[in-house]
Amino acid sequence: MHPAKIIFVLFLVFSGFKIFGQDIVPKRRVLILTDIENEPDDTQSMIRFLTYSNHWDVEGLIATTSIHQQKKVAPEKIKQLIQVYGKVRNNLLLHEKGFPETDYLLSITKSSIPEFGMQAVGKGKDSEGSEWIIKVIDKKDDRPVWIPVWGGANCLAQALWKVKMTRTPDDLKKFVSRIRMYTISDQDDTGPWIRKNFPELFYVGSPGYHAAGAYHYATWSGISGDRFHGRFTGANFDIVDNPWLDKNIRNHGPLGAEYPVTKFLMEGDTPSFLGLIENGLNDPEHPEFGGWGGRYELYTPRTLKYFYEPETRPIYTDAMDEVKGIDSFYHTSNKATLWRWREAFQNDFAARMDWTVKPYEEANHPPKAKLKHAHSLLARSGEKVVLDAGDSSDPDGNFLSYEWIYYPEPGSYNSKEPIGISNIHAAATFFMAPKVTQPETIHIILAVSDNGKPVLSRYKRVIVTVFPE
Repeated sequence: MHPAKIIFVLFLVFSGFKIFGQDIVPKRRVLILTDIENEPDDTQSMIRFLTYSNHWDVEGLIATTSIHQQKKVAPEKIKQLIQVYGKVRNNLLLHEKGFPETDYLLSITKSSIPEFGMQAVGKGKDSEGSEWIIKVIDKKDDRPVWIPVWGGANCLAQALWKVKMTRTPDDLKKFVSRIRMYTISDQDDTGPWIRKNFPELFYVGSPGYHAAGAYHYATWSGISGDRFHGRFTGANFDIVDNPWLDKNIRNHGPLGAEYPVTKFLMEGDTPSFLGLIENGLNDPEHPEFGGWGGRYELYTPRTLKYFYEPETRPIYTDAMDEVKGIDSFYHTSNKATLWRWREAFQNDFAARMDWTVKPYEEANHPPKAKLKHAHSLLARSGEKVVLDAGDSSDPDGNFLSYEWIYYPEPGSYNSKEPIGISNIHAAATFFMAPKVTQPETIHIILAVSDNGKPVLSRYKRVIVTVFPE
């Protein structure tokens, strides 16, 4: 090898680039806060969550209040759904391992106190829910705890308040560093309080309100919101509408029978955990990369809008993607970061509901996307970059199709023009690294889909760092 190339490679290795191998991600720890029973969508989201519960170490299901349900918590509804899940758990285990036992899920179902917002924070406001949050985060486990917040955040706020009042600053900092939080809007006034008082906390917030108190069209509404206030176009609405849900979800055994008719928005809370599903696309530690739950960028306080009060810290919040819709037009919006994956995550849920009632041989299972090279690649401008997914496979022996998707927004390379992938539908293909004047990153998503019913997809993300000639 030429000496200059040796120096170049050594520089990249010691600069921290991952050149070889593909990361193996351990199960993530997840604890849900939900204002279940305020409207049907929390129940809908809980049913989907339970069908994916083998993807995570579920460590808490806590009933809370919210702006929509200020004096009531409903742990009994969570427990009722867990009991129904117990009727189909054995069938789910025919398809994948790891679904938690019913008794365990019942044991981690807790309640916050039935008070709204900051009225539930302070001395004498501890609850079994807030105490459980502290216990979970304090476990001797190096993995962070992901906390999707479907309603108000006051139960978590109380846990943070107590730790702040009873521990040293260093111990508080350690406690906060172990939390990963995603809120479906500010559904009480504790969200702003948390952001102000714990500025180091990893916080993804899809706000949902403007100054007048009405709904802003936040990223999470892209889960099913094409006809919500008549504002969204481009995505397929049919697969989130009640007729599709009747056919693919509600008529599937006892768990499907619990799935309520949509009243406002289908599963408005589901985006909080869609990005935690292990599908090869999602990278929860990098909300700016984008995935099934949408894409979120780190914004400075000056650029933040639509929160209850002015922000004092950066926060991950709604980002924009330009996506071609079913109407053949390109749509640029934060909702598009989520609905661009809608057919894939709806089909995936439909397959999971099949698993609750069908034997293995009669159901479809996701393919296994696999690269023949590392997921982090290096190239100089003008060099050929080979992309190869030829080792991908399907557990059901289905035919596989491939798509290489250039995803410009997460990368630093700014061009929205196609990068010239030779054949986006080939298992193996290539492109020529574009001309750059400084190191730039390019994100390419491999989508591998089978031809089963429903069609299922899995992914690999390739990040190419391009250096100048």
